[in-house]
Amino acid sequence: MAISYRILAAAPVAALFALAGCNTEPETIVAGQDDPQAADLAEAPPVELPPSIAATRTYRCKDNSLLYADYYTNNTVQVRAKRTDEPVILTTETGTPPFTAEGYSISANADQVTYTAPGKGTQSCHV
Repeated sequence: MAISYRILAAAPVAALFALAGCNTEPETIVAGQDDPQAADLAEAPPVELPPSIAATRTYRCKDNSLLYADYYTNNTVQVRAKRTDEPVILTTETGTPPFTAEGYSISANADQVTYTAPGKGTQSCHV
């Protein structure tokens, strides 16, 4: 029992020794120092954010296959036949559908679309 009292009595002394090693001088933080990149940042062009997804739809097509389409705010669509496939990017030059790429076409950003892909032909697809 006497040993446990000695340990309890030694604990505050050990804590004082640990704190004695701390730097007790105040630290000064100075605001408003010159930014070395301030001039470069002032002359930099404005940053354009990447397009965001306006809608994501999964379609069931007439041949019972699935079509995954991500519609973006910059008039593009990424389509995939499987979630793990590399997406194909379809665009519209006028800002209005249809969205097209070489061999691909999707009629609109809607619940029911007409989709064309190489090797599949044209078929109707719905959400």
